[in-house]
Amino acid sequence: MNTAVSETPAQAPQIEYAYNDRYINRELSILDFHLRVLEQAVDPLHPLLERMNFLLIFSRNLDEFFEIRVAGMMEQLDLGNESHSPDGLTPKQVLEQISKTAHEAIERQYRILNEEILPKLQEEDICFLRRGELTPAQSAWVKKYFQEQVAPVLTPISLDPAHPFPRLVNKSLNFIVTLEGKDAFGRQIDLAVVPAPRSLPRVVRLPNELTDGKEHHVMLSAIIHEHISDLFPGMTATGCYQFRVTRNADLALNEDVEDLAKALKGELNSRRFGRAVRLEVTQNCPQNIYEYLLDEFDLHEDQLYKVQGPVNLARLLTNFKRPHLRYDSHTPIIPKVLKKSENIFSAMQKQDILLHHPFESFAPVINLLREAARDPQVLAIKQTLYRSGPDSEIVQVLAEAAKNGKEVTAVIELRARFDEESNIAVANVLQEAGAVVVYGIVGYKTHAKMILVVRRENNKLVRYVHLGTGNYHAGNARIYTDYGLLTTDKELCEDVHRVFQELTGMGKMAKLKKLLHAPFTLHAQLIHFIEDEIANAKAGKPAKIIVKVNALTEVQLINKLYEASQAGVQIDLIIRSICCLRPGLPGLSENIRVRSIVGRFLEHTRVYYFGNNGDARIYCSSADWMDRNLFNRVEACFPIVDPALKKRIYQQGLLTYLKDNQQAWLLQGDGTWLRTGVEEGKLPHNAQRLLLAEIK
Repeated sequence: MNTAVSETPAQAPQIEYAYNDRYINRELSILDFHLRVLEQAVDPLHPLLERMNFLLIFSRNLDEFFEIRVAGMMEQLDLGNESHSPDGLTPKQVLEQISKTAHEAIERQYRILNEEILPKLQEEDICFLRRGELTPAQSAWVKKYFQEQVAPVLTPISLDPAHPFPRLVNKSLNFIVTLEGKDAFGRQIDLAVVPAPRSLPRVVRLPNELTDGKEHHVMLSAIIHEHISDLFPGMTATGCYQFRVTRNADLALNEDVEDLAKALKGELNSRRFGRAVRLEVTQNCPQNIYEYLLDEFDLHEDQLYKVQGPVNLARLLTNFKRPHLRYDSHTPIIPKVLKKSENIFSAMQKQDILLHHPFESFAPVINLLREAARDPQVLAIKQTLYRSGPDSEIVQVLAEAAKNGKEVTAVIELRARFDEESNIAVANVLQEAGAVVVYGIVGYKTHAKMILVVRRENNKLVRYVHLGTGNYHAGNARIYTDYGLLTTDKELCEDVHRVFQELTGMGKMAKLKKLLHAPFTLHAQLIHFIEDEIANAKAGKPAKIIVKVNALTEVQLINKLYEASQAGVQIDLIIRSICCLRPGLPGLSENIRVRSIVGRFLEHTRVYYFGNNGDARIYCSSADWMDRNLFNRVEACFPIVDPALKKRIYQQGLLTYLKDNQQAWLLQGDGTWLRTGVEEGKLPHNAQRLLLAEIK
């Protein structure tokens, strides 16, 4: 690290840090998060099948990392971009470090699979049998399965002048086959490719009568490999090797299009056939074969990943019926005020209601919409939708409300990555039901989580609002931690109404009383809140900041946090994944501590706490502290004003996580992450487990 020490007679030595040494590279930071997920696969705190699931989650995470982040860096390289990111690295340097780290991580992943997970599964009578391990009876069953269920849907493609190398779909399982002999037309064919359709299950369970009732499975790849010669009558398959290519899956969409949905549909197919960014082959693939594939996909050898097992672990997940190998079941609770009230509207009139998912149920959010859809006094429902699905209960209830004559407005973000097709389907369902569907603002993704219900009561219009930190997705609400606020606060409800007008109409920026929103007021107000803490510290008053977000990358906020640390403000950051700030650097950030919690649930709450000299400011938000959230998205940030709710968020949502000594990782000034441990004489503290018990 480049540092220089300067001294003046009036003050202690002060370290001046070079600009590049103040930040951690964004791409390398998110890759570090994926490594923390991978480490869950060897953590005895998790049941065996959950450890296996973390291994598969790591695969999915890494797929997306290559499809989006690595693909983007490769594009910059192709364009000749040699500019430095804030940490001082060029795209070429970042890609070199990614390649080194990713190769080591994938090797570790398969070592964990083969040396830990699979042997422990076998101890539980769950086996993945190799071809040579099948009994004669099992081999006969597998052969019949291949002939009846697999072969009819396979399409072997010979590689010759009349059959050039086929276009293969992103992340599809394929086999390259070496052949001897002549085909029916007398041609000497040396190579062929056999794509495995995605409709085929990747794991096939053998019948109980052939396994003494034990759970024995065979991989689809093993079944195809064993019978590959059957696809080439009269020829001999001398080799068969799995491979998979990962492609650029980011969508390049012109913001000047006239019809966003139509343009997006046209781009979706290109995602399947984007530029290749990674090639995976099995360890036994010969050099001449993988070099041939690298040449076909225009890749270099450092973009080749040899794996000791199936090339796509993400599809290895099987519904094993072994409850003792999974987490104990958890039933989210319903807050008492909702149980005791006649309906959700009367409950919300009594008090603000805070929902902490997944410890508390997501059902009240759906119930708000369901009761609104069927209540004759409700006139209008407005909602933002970022990630959902046409079959989700929320979408069905909104459609029902529209059919019942309610004025339903849905602001659907079509460009939610990897949910674009699903969101187009949602838009179609709601439009057919009679709802007004808008796609937000061109150039800005609508990421805010808001519901507004307008109800006539005693000849007056009363607003009911839900604001959240997470998506309106019931499935995610069971595995993501998020906050939701049900409120009738008049000013907050009016603010939400104005933001919806801003999203659906035209005009100047909405002037809001309580709500902060990006891309307008949120960033400036966060800077102001930090400056208030700096002023308090300089005045000798208590000064404290706690921020819990998924990612911190925005340089202005990072610099302001550095300034606050230098002023003596005590700062705790709970960052799930990307953190570009370096904590603990003398003279710069010694008052900043950064931790990441990785556990059973995906930490997703966004909470901002500012001490404010004893009158704490607590905000929940849909926004991470990233450039895209603060400047290129529509985000909502809402204050928690009820003293009881403020205390609850502070204790349960922040302090509990700061005490975690089982699933916490601490960021060091050099950019490395260290796992915490239970110190001698202290009790284990697992935030998620304690919250499960406490909220019950």
